[in-house]
Amino acid sequence: MLELRLVQGSLLKKVMESIKDLVNDANFDCSATGFSLQAMDSSHVALVSLLLRSEGFEHYRCDRNLSMGMNLGNMAKMLKCAGNDDIVTVKADDGGDCVTFMFESPNQDKIADFEMKLMDIDSEHLGIPEAEYEAIVRMPSAEFARICKDLSTIGDTVVISVTKEGVKFSTRGDIGTANIVLRQNTSVDKPEEATIIEMETPVSLTFALRYMNSFTKATPLASQVTVSLSSELPVVVEYKIAEMGYLRFYLAPKIEEDEEMGGGHQAEPKKQPEKKPKTEPKSNGEGAPKRRVLKVDLDEEEEEETKPQVVKNSGSENGVNGDYVEVLDVKAGTGVIEPKTEVEVMDVE
Repeated sequence: MLELRLVQGSLLKKVMESIKDLVNDANFDCSATGFSLQAMDSSHVALVSLLLRSEGFEHYRCDRNLSMGMNLGNMAKMLKCAGNDDIVTVKADDGGDCVTFMFESPNQDKIADFEMKLMDIDSEHLGIPEAEYEAIVRMPSAEFARICKDLSTIGDTVVISVTKEGVKFSTRGDIGTANIVLRQNTSVDKPEEATIIEMETPVSLTFALRYMNSFTKATPLASQVTVSLSSELPVVVEYKIAEMGYLRFYLAPKIEEDEEMGGGHQAEPKKQPEKKPKTEPKSNGEGAPKRRVLKVDLDEEEEEETKPQVVKNSGSENGVNGDYVEVLDVKAGTGVIEPKTEVEVMDVE
């Protein structure tokens, strides 16, 4: 038996809106410690990790470990039916094929329940090892979202570089380049507006902006975002969820083409189109050599050295008219006979 009661039902709505476009189907794992999800996007480039600890719920009951396969788009549709102030309760029976969402208004004058069928999803739970990151940047989540949105109008990728000067976001596109630098700022009046940079080693990595912009859909969940960077490791973009858990996005860095090809890569020469052999005129004789037949005036006087050897056909044997001759052993540049017509006939013995 599973029963979860969340007073801040809008949190669950915001979580679903953040990940439904990145992950289609996923398993929600429920245990005594909390309600969690781990899934990769369809291209296996980004990983989503969600944790809502049991102590963050007003009521939490999970008799045994349970895995519920859901379509996140359908779950988001269900949660949209709840008001922002509604109390959300999630119920499921052990071994059941449905999950029930119940929405209660704050004064409990309206109660609605929706039932959704569960899915059988084969997924492997990936172990994410704890790693020491070379640079960690904490900054306002709204500022991070705005930077990613602005840079996506210029280029497709963002280079995040952390140095002692600060953190720089840069991109390059067909229309030009853009660079945005944020320096550490801890002297602001509101802690959520601070920019804190912890760096052990300078690091610079390239990421796809379309994924970064997808991650920033979680901006309503938290006023601050934490970006953890390290060479040869995926970046971690983390949003805290009201002190009861987190939503983390992992994204593998892009490898620049020049580096991938070793810099000195030369383009392969273009293949020349194959030349097709010229076709000889077809003859009507089977297996016979193909020759050209000319119609000439036999009465025309020519010098002996310029006359090609001719063999006259008599009658119309084999369908060949007697006015046609077969020209034999004619070399280029010899002979002055001008063709009157050019036809194809059977070889004549």
